[in-house]
Amino acid sequence: MDSVASVVKLESPIRYNRLVTSQRVLTVVLLLLGAGFFVANAKLVLDYTRYLKRKNTAILIWPSPKPPYYQMALAMGVALGILVFVKIFVLRVQAFGETMMFAYYAYLLPLSRRIGRGFYEDGIWADTEFIPYTDVGGVSWREGEHYATLIVVSRLRNLARRLIVPGDQYRAAKRVVETKIGDHPAQHSGLHLTDD
Repeated sequence: MDSVASVVKLESPIRYNRLVTSQRVLTVVLLLLGAGFFVANAKLVLDYTRYLKRKNTAILIWPSPKPPYYQMALAMGVALGILVFVKIFVLRVQAFGETMMFAYYAYLLPLSRRIGRGFYEDGIWADTEFIPYTDVGGVSWREGEHYATLIVVSRLRNLARRLIVPGDQYRAAKRVVETKIGDHPAQHSGLHLTDD
């Protein structure tokens, strides 16, 4: 009987140490996730601020389409909100990572959908970022059944951005691209308009 009690006493500190180690690993992982989401949140806040300053210069814009799994992202925001509430007000522990994820899914992701995608006086707001006309190195159109996609190639970096254009805005969008290039021919040397 004494040997059984000594085995239980020996295993108990080992289990406790594993639990403490697991909690520390989880805390570090959540802090790292929080840091990543903090950067993403800062980018969305900056984008929205730039949009508010630029929206009066809009030429042709439309609402951003819902991203894939948008409803699931909102549900994650609600679940994270409950988790943050419980951790802060019931358990009284830090919830930095969860708070950053909650802010992203519940508030900033829906807020970013308000940014009007399309054409402004000084550039194109593509699906992921704003591109000044002076940075455009080339464009190409891809036509679909319900929408067209404008591919914008940067002259400064070797990358392309896309802008999904609703079908009812396609003709007007093509006119805006042609007009803006015609307005600034010196800035757009090397710009190619193609229809595919």
